[in-house]
Formats: sequence, structure tokens, C-alpha cells
Amino acid sequence: MKNFVLLLFLFTAIYARSQTCTNLGQNPGTAFPVCGSSVFQQNIVPICGDRPIPTPCSSSGLSFQDKNPYWYKFTCFSAGTLAFVITPSFLTDDYDWQLFDVTGHDPDEVYTNQNLFVASNWSGEGGKTGASSAGTSLTRCGGRGVPLFSSMPVLKEGHNYLLLVSHFTNSQVGYTLDFSGGTASITDMAAPKMIAAKALCDGQRVSIKLNKKMKCTSLAADGSDFIFSSSSATVSSAAAASCSAGFDMDSVIVTLSNPLPLGDYTIGIKNGTDGNTLLDNCDASIQAGQTLSFTVVPSVPTTLDTILTPGCAPDEVKLLVKDAIRCNSVAADGSDFLLTGSSAVKIIGASTSCTNGLSNIITLQLSSPIYVQGNYRVTLQKGSDGNTLINECAKETPEGVYEEFTTKDTVSADFTYNIDFACKADTVAFFHNGNNGTNEWSWRFDNAGTSTLQNPVYTYPSFGKQEAQLTVSNGVCKDSATAIFYLDNELKAGFTTPGLLCPEDVGVFKDSSIGKIMQWSWDFGNGNTSGLKDPPAQTYPATTAQKDYMLRLIVKDAYGCYDTARQPLKVYNNCYIAVATAFTPNGDGRNEYLYPINAYKTRNLVFKVYNRFGQLLFETTDITRKWDGTFKGIRQATGTYIWTLQYIHTDTGGLVRTKGTTVLIR
Repeated sequence: MKNFVLLLFLFTAIYARSQTCTNLGQNPGTAFPVCGSSVFQQNIVPICGDRPIPTPCSSSGLSFQDKNPYWYKFTCFSAGTLAFVITPSFLTDDYDWQLFDVTGHDPDEVYTNQNLFVASNWSGEGGKTGASSAGTSLTRCGGRGVPLFSSMPVLKEGHNYLLLVSHFTNSQVGYTLDFSGGTASITDMAAPKMIAAKALCDGQRVSIKLNKKMKCTSLAADGSDFIFSSSSATVSSAAAASCSAGFDMDSVIVTLSNPLPLGDYTIGIKNGTDGNTLLDNCDASIQAGQTLSFTVVPSVPTTLDTILTPGCAPDEVKLLVKDAIRCNSVAADGSDFLLTGSSAVKIIGASTSCTNGLSNIITLQLSSPIYVQGNYRVTLQKGSDGNTLINECAKETPEGVYEEFTTKDTVSADFTYNIDFACKADTVAFFHNGNNGTNEWSWRFDNAGTSTLQNPVYTYPSFGKQEAQLTVSNGVCKDSATAIFYLDNELKAGFTTPGLLCPEDVGVFKDSSIGKIMQWSWDFGNGNTSGLKDPPAQTYPATTAQKDYMLRLIVKDAYGCYDTARQPLKVYNNCYIAVATAFTPNGDGRNEYLYPINAYKTRNLVFKVYNRFGQLLFETTDITRKWDGTFKGIRQATGTYIWTLQYIHTDTGGLVRTKGTTVLIR
């Protein structure tokens, strides 16, 4: 029995993953319109979907899908925070969600463009989920124990959003979706109304434009929502093209019983056989009695209205027509159009964006991209299909009508530069030729400085490897270039010194300067100087006490720049390391401490003092620390004390160990 259940589960999972979502609302392009003032009830969730969803959680190695999905769309009418709650009908069901900002994007980009992400919750727990003030993060990834509520995202006024509700639990039981608690408004408060009416062709159909999206379900198919003012015809039906693939509409086609004679007419709205006029997504209705005027005029052929300004190096041209043309009247090989102009580019194809067999856009494919500036004309002619363009009213556009467009040259961001080498900082002059109508320059210097000049001059604050970036545009075409160069004229004087000398020692000094050095000037403080890079060793006269010297090196480089380095040198009169045989820590300021004397050339020194019982009283590895004759703050008695000394002599590198006794005298 267990094996049967397992197989049934696997079959169900595979079946679910193999199903394409076909119901309205289960794909981004057919999302449910949402009114923020109402609770949305979803009674059943068909099993389908499983398309991957890009999300910040994907960086963790997990994958996320629109499993058994429903999509909801809304616009932000007043900026603020968004709060909502998804409540499963079975509270143990696991629901996930993700919010996208699709402003200016095709809805299906939610499957490929992670930049549309706003917020999500992919918790592996069952129960209520959503966004609320209790949430602490806009992103919640999968797994047990992950909080079910995310923080409230901030919506932007005028932006369009899509909300995915994904039902991870493979059941068809539904949920409620409640938008409340946030400060953003996703409810369009504008009163619904009709804003324009237009007679189509012979006047038997009237197109009515609405001021906002309204519910398809509020439109009576028999046309009873509308009343016609003239006795010459009656309303026979009403339909909205968008309702075949969605839930809302912003225009309606009213069909009359017969064509209308030329003239002026009025159409109004009333409560239909469905008991209402037209309702917006929040169930607000158009006020009954509103009327619109329209005129039936003779049908005329469609003209070529405009060509959208081509982009950079266009390989297609978009032609707009005010009155829709029949898609089947456009020859696919583009032979309805002749292109003439500055270069020998030809039209090799044409396509349309059709809705119910009609289109207002014709896209013309070119034989090759246009890379140079020029003027072009698109002229209409009879194509291989035997006609030009035929509009909805069966009127053919005459041959010879045309529209013109211009193209821009492509641009190059390649640039040159000259370096003015200086002592403290280098200045670089950049040059761009400005060819092909370039009128915008955006420079970035080593990710620090910027400029919008054509030929800027920039002083670099440091030497070494540098980078300059330039982006140029002529308003249509854009290009970028980068140059890497080296400011290798840094000059910095420096030298090594032993730091101290003992009697009969010689001082060896080595140049460590940086730069293209041409001249060295040494002053050793003992009356000697040198102009060599590696000067001769120096001796210093014997002294009866320590003497300090200041050494100096001045360097000059190939650019005529100078830099100076100075270092002190101590010369000692005695470097014999010893420990006194007696000391008197009595406060008279003389012979107060016990320590290794002249321990200048030691490394890893350890000095210890013991009493006659072998107790350690003092220990140091610092030659500047000295024993003051106390132990834990208590003055030690007069007597003999034992010391040990260990160090490495820096001249020989040898380890020295010695010990002895010292008398403490009070």
C-alpha cells in the first residue's frame, strides 16, 4: 500500500510539472486585476505550471517555480507600503509569493529578469503568509523554520506591479487574498465613465473608449447596457476584444442592427439586463444616463501616419497608422513598400502586431543595418499580394503615399591623451574627435573624477596604473572606450641605515629610492658627502658619550624633480654588554637600577633576576625595562642576587648566554 501511495504521489508530481497553465489568471499576461478595497476569494487552484522564477534566493543554490500559480496585477495610485495576507482554506497548505515591478516591461519578463524583483516569501512552512509590519526582510527563502511574513515593500506611484501566488502544496483547495494594513493606495478612485465614441466604417459598429479598466463580467453581451438615440437602428450586441484573454477592458464595440446614414448621433449607457452599467475593478459603476456624441462620416483609406525614430544602426523600421489595417493585406515579403535614400538598403520583410486581425503597427525588416547618417523615404506600392494596405472598412490606401525618416551615424568613443609629467602630481589631457555628431561625453577617471567636457584635463592624485573611461553619444548611438596607462614618474627618496654604530663600526648606507633617478646627493653628517648611488662606508670619530647624527639623501629624477629623505644615526662610545656587580636603589638618583648595559646590538633578549632561594623576582625582554630592587611592590633586602642574560648578537647572529651576581646595597 505504501508503494502505491508513493507511486501515486510521484505520478501526481510529474503530472503537475507537465501541465501548461491555460486558465485566465494563471499566466502573467492574463493576471487578475486587483482592487485594494476588497478581499479576493480563490476557490480552486488548478494544478499546473512550475516555470522557474528568478529571485535573490537563487544565489543560495535553491530553485523556485510558479507552482500551481495565480497572478494578480495592480497599479500604485499613491506611494507607500504594501501589506497583504494570503489565508489558505486549509491552514496547513504551503503558499509562496513574489512581487514584481513590471513598469515598462512585458509581463513575461518575470521569468527572465531578476531586476523586476520587489519582495518575496518562499518559506517552507504552511499557514498564512504575506507582507506585514511584523516582517523583518523583503526576501524570505525556502526551508523549514523560515518566517511566513516578509516586511512591507514600498510601492512607487504610477508603477505597475504583478503578484505571484504559488501553491506549493499539490491540492486544488484555494485561499483568500486580502490587501489591507499598508499605506500605499492600489485603488483607482477616479469615477468610471465613457470618454469617447467613434463610428467604425459604415456606422454599424461604434467603438466606446472608457477612462479606466473595467470588468468584462459587467458587460451585457446583448448590448442592453447601451441605448441609441436614433430610430434608424437599435443596439443588438456589445463585446470587448480584450475580454477573450483577460478579465478587464478599456474599450467596447457596440454593434447596431444596421448601418447608419451619414450624420451625428448619440449613444448612452444604462442598467442592462445584468442589472448594472459597467463596473470598474472595485465595483464602482458608470452613472446611468451618461451620453456620448459621434459622427458617421464617409469611410476613407488609411494613411501612413508616422515612422518611429529609428535607434542606432537600425535593422528594422516601425510604421504607425492611425486607423487599423487588415493584417492579411500586408505582404510578408515587404513588397508593399519601397525604400529609397542615402544608402542602398532594401526592405526584405514586413510583419504586424495583430489583434482580431487588425494592426496599427507595421514593422519593416531591412536587408542590413544602417550605420551612417542619412535621409530615407518609405513609399507605398502594390505588393506581391496585388494590393497596398486595406483597412478595417475594406478601403485600400492609394499607391505613392510616403513617410520619411532620418538615421544617425554610429559613433566611436576611441580617444587619445597626452601626459604632462610633474613632480607632485601628473596632469593628463584627453582628446576626442567629436565625429559623427557626437554631442555627449561622459568621462570617468580611475573611478574617482568625472567630466562631461569633450576634451577634459585631469590631474591624477596618485602615481601608478591608471584607467580612463569614456562614453559618447549623438543622441541616438552610443559607444564606450577604456584606456589603461601608467604614471611611472613617482619620486621618493629613501635609504637604509644601521640606525646605530659602536666604536670602530663602519656605517653602510644603501639607496632605496623610487623613481627614474639620475642624481644622488648624500650628506653623512660627519663632514663627508657623496654623489654615488651606492656610497662608500662611513666612519665616525670616537666619543666619550653617545652622539646623534642626521643623515640626508637628495635625489633628482629625469624630469628635474627632487626629493629628500632624512634618518637619524646614533653613535655610541661603548657597546660592551655587561651587568653591574652592585646597585643602590636608595632614591639618590645614582645607580638606581639593575639592567644589561649597552645592550644595543641584541635581539630576543631575556634578562632575569633571582633571590638566593631561587625565586624569580624580575624578568624582561625589553632593554629599556630595569629592575628597581622591589618584588610585587616590596623593597628587597640588602644582599646578593643572581641574574641570567640571554640574547642573540645582531652582528654575529650568535646566541649568547651568561649569568652572574649583583649586590643590592641599601
